[in-house]
Amino acid sequence: MRSLRMNCLGEKPCELEVLSDMSENFQGAFNHVNYEDPDINVSIPVFSIHGNHDDPSGEGHFAALDLLQVSGLVNYFGRTPESDNIQIKPVLLQKGNTKLALYGMSNVRDERLFRTFRDGKVKFFQPGTQKQDWFNLMTVHQNHHAYTETGYLPENFLPEFLDLVVWGHEHECLIDPKYNPEMNFHVMQPGSSVATSLMPGEAVPKHVAILSVTGRDFKVEPIRLKTVRPFAMKEIVLGEEKEIKHLARKEDHRAELTRHLITVVDELIEQAKAEWREMQDEEDAEDESPKPLIRLRVEYTAPGGGNYDCENPQRFSNRFVEKVANVNDVIQFYRKKASGTRKTKGEADMPEESVLAQLAIDSVRIEKLVREFLTAQNLTILPQNSFGDAVSQFVDKDDRHAMEMFVSESLKSQVKHLMDVDKVDEDELMNMVDQHRSKLEQLFAAGELKRVRKGKLRPKPDGWHSDLDGNWSDQPAAILHSDNEAEEGEDDAA
Repeated sequence: MRSLRMNCLGEKPCELEVLSDMSENFQGAFNHVNYEDPDINVSIPVFSIHGNHDDPSGEGHFAALDLLQVSGLVNYFGRTPESDNIQIKPVLLQKGNTKLALYGMSNVRDERLFRTFRDGKVKFFQPGTQKQDWFNLMTVHQNHHAYTETGYLPENFLPEFLDLVVWGHEHECLIDPKYNPEMNFHVMQPGSSVATSLMPGEAVPKHVAILSVTGRDFKVEPIRLKTVRPFAMKEIVLGEEKEIKHLARKEDHRAELTRHLITVVDELIEQAKAEWREMQDEEDAEDESPKPLIRLRVEYTAPGGGNYDCENPQRFSNRFVEKVANVNDVIQFYRKKASGTRKTKGEADMPEESVLAQLAIDSVRIEKLVREFLTAQNLTILPQNSFGDAVSQFVDKDDRHAMEMFVSESLKSQVKHLMDVDKVDEDELMNMVDQHRSKLEQLFAAGELKRVRKGKLRPKPDGWHSDLDGNWSDQPAAILHSDNEAEEGEDDAA
């Protein structure tokens, strides 16, 4: 907010003219652009859609951007009040002879948005006249890559009349617009401005860009960010390293192996510092570079038997306390899954260690981690896709009762299904449970099974002291699972 006030407010007049119905574009307390407000002097207007971390929630369906809009700092557009019936109307702007149709679609859960597009329930509106004179710019905040079959937004779902799509959410910086010959538009992915996780995509140089539109033509001027903390990453396979691959058959080799890995990390540190100095101006090049982020991934499966005696990852990382920013996870060891291993009865199957290692350095997507784990299991009662969604709600949305409600509703549904059957053969019982679980998974995947919402809370007991006993809303006994419980509670109180 400080940056917006310092850089966007001022007496310089804004030369943009809005030609669309602002009450349809900017819904909220003020249904007009901020630079036309007589009480605010706005020189550089900011238009923004919401993402997946600041999406609307709670009573009133408000987002963090609503606060910025009410304060006059941001023009919040591209709202999606109905995720299964989306209407996208552009903000029509004109400056001189250049006309810009600004389309925005704020974040919607990827699987649901995929179904909405597939069912033809996303409608794009175009200017009523002189359609060929408008430059059509679209902003989205969705998965760009197919992490799952329906967990992303395909480019060919978007209309062909678009000229440029600015794609948010993905962290990898692909600042140069890429042409899509099938759809006849360009796609630009600015990525995150800082490294938020230790993954290969984050090691790409960070950029922002100035987009200039003249008529139907556009030009992009990339600007390298110079204050980003340097980040270097490397992956090695011990069995392929000439200097140390023989250590697998040598006893007491930990010290020698550790020395080699320390050398590799030191080289990465120097590489990160050199890259940081390289992009600084001459007068700033002599300044001390910030401590870099370093990640060394080590696959330590010994070829043809033997064993690599690796040091504890955290102890190894702590050797670089004065040299790196991530002092606890500089190195990451993983090994290939051994074939033919047997697990004890009752022990949970785990995904391959290489999969877990990659997940650990990815932009930690909890849905992906849960899906990889559940895929290795054989669930009988609980539906797998709903399970992953409940965990995601618990972690991403801080819904403390999401898992409790999911398990409760799933068990209730199974019991009701079995009770509706006249005769239950004991031998067929598990088959019936498994069939009903598969049905629940299909209903959830088709969007017909609604996500379990957090229930209402019981009144806090008179003797409950939050400082001593904790928040009442966090207690399992606080949540009402049905309206019947609420009515029973009122009867008891009477």
